[in-house]
Amino acid sequence: MPNPTEPDTQPTESFDQALAQYERSQAAAHATGQAQIEGTVIKITADSVLVDIGRKSEGILPLAAFPANQLPKPGDRFPVSVKGRDPDGYYELSRGKVTRPADWPALEKAFQEKSAIIGTVTGVVKGGVSVDVGVRAFMPASRSGTREAGDLEKLVGQEIRCRIIKLDTTEEDVVVDRRALLEEEELASKEKRYSEIKEGDTVQGAVRSLTDYGAFVDIGGMDGLLHVSDISWQRINKPSDVLSLGQPVEVRVLKVDREKQRISLGMKQLQPHPWEAVPGRYAAGEKVRGTVTRIAEFGAFVELEPGIEGLIHLSEMSWSKKLKRASDVVKPGEAVEVVVLGVNAAEHRLSLGLKQTLGDPWAEAPQKYSPGSVVEGPVSSITKFGAFVQLAEGVEGMIHVSEISADKRINHPQDVLKLGQIVQAQVLAIDPQKRQLRLSMKQLVPTGLDEFIAEHKAGDVVSGRIMEVGSGTARAELGEGIHATCVLKSASKSETTGTQGKADLASLTSMLQSRWKSGGGPAASKEAEIRAGQVRSFRITALDPAAKKIAVELADN
Repeated sequence: MPNPTEPDTQPTESFDQALAQYERSQAAAHATGQAQIEGTVIKITADSVLVDIGRKSEGILPLAAFPANQLPKPGDRFPVSVKGRDPDGYYELSRGKVTRPADWPALEKAFQEKSAIIGTVTGVVKGGVSVDVGVRAFMPASRSGTREAGDLEKLVGQEIRCRIIKLDTTEEDVVVDRRALLEEEELASKEKRYSEIKEGDTVQGAVRSLTDYGAFVDIGGMDGLLHVSDISWQRINKPSDVLSLGQPVEVRVLKVDREKQRISLGMKQLQPHPWEAVPGRYAAGEKVRGTVTRIAEFGAFVELEPGIEGLIHLSEMSWSKKLKRASDVVKPGEAVEVVVLGVNAAEHRLSLGLKQTLGDPWAEAPQKYSPGSVVEGPVSSITKFGAFVQLAEGVEGMIHVSEISADKRINHPQDVLKLGQIVQAQVLAIDPQKRQLRLSMKQLVPTGLDEFIAEHKAGDVVSGRIMEVGSGTARAELGEGIHATCVLKSASKSETTGTQGKADLASLTSMLQSRWKSGGGPAASKEAEIRAGQVRSFRITALDPAAKKIAVELADN
């Protein structure tokens, strides 16, 4: 408490004087058309500046109202004009000088120049609100800048910036528009923002809406499209699977189209590209595990890790089955073990194999199916040139049509074979590189020739018939279907007859006379008489069971 014995040094009317001075300054400002007050920057946010203007609530200036290279900082002071109040109770400010008309001439000048003026909303009337702009004016609800009818009530008592769109001094009819100024300010702010933003910028935003193809993100008064393919390196079906309305996000500006005012954004571009580590992480021949993500006509895609997918081609799914659809083997969401067949990091491609995890059945085929061995299996497919027999999982052999039967000519394999029929065959040849096996069924069927070879040996003397005579050799038939090659030791072409057995009598007579005069004996006479159709005795000189060949010589010389 002040000491009663001391004189009171505090001015007794300081408050009244201050109030009077403030009212005079305000009246002077209105009289001169100057409605600006000095404000002090309190805080800077991502898109606005909070300013202390000496009232109960602070004022807000959009950050776009300042040049990019002259952004304010807390403590800065500058003049501002009050435009109105936002729904949260903050005063909406402007750095420009806004006049409040004091008379009809001032109103006419503002109308002609289409300049912005200050007015105070006094009440809600039918179809809009009444505004005090020095005289009573009407503002239609459609030009108020509010979206809901209930928002008109919130404007009552607020100072607003508006523009005169109709003026009739005779009728004292004034109509004002606030919405046009708000749209112009928003457009100017957006254009300024578009001029400042550039590709490669990293900005903060919030998800405003979600669609099947992407999300629209508000990045300071502008909407950018975050396409579903740019949300994550991992495949995403719908943006709503990973994003929600209002969610704050950090994005990178991928493209800016200033003419169409379109901005493309990306989230995954802020993360390392997963394919950068692929060459050092995956090598051909390595077994890995993954999840089937989708099925295509030509195979199935498997995700090994987020953003890394490989393809199992249809041909790499089974060693034996002729697959037509990948879905016959794998399903989306199924976990599988695969072998890396090839890595192409430059083109972001991984070739995978499913059948390789089961082992290559051809690795041991040369030992299991050597030439001459007998095999057995079902007929897996039939073509016009032969039939395929499955010997093991992934191993098939082919029986050519000519190797099916030794007794009769086969026109088509299906005449004697059918799918699924179990057959036995002999391995003729194997090519592991080409994965080919040649088989024969007829080799396992005993023939007259096989029996003859089995019952005779070299040195045996047998009877037969000369089939044809050639130069130094003759072909002999030792039984039905049993043929042998006969070597004529001392015969010459001039001493033998034609292959058809038709003797040249003149030549034969000359030869006999020559032999008689030269003293040729009976042996020479017998050799001269070799011709087709003769039945002779032969001595077996060689037997080859594998090649099914017999060699003989004349035994009655």
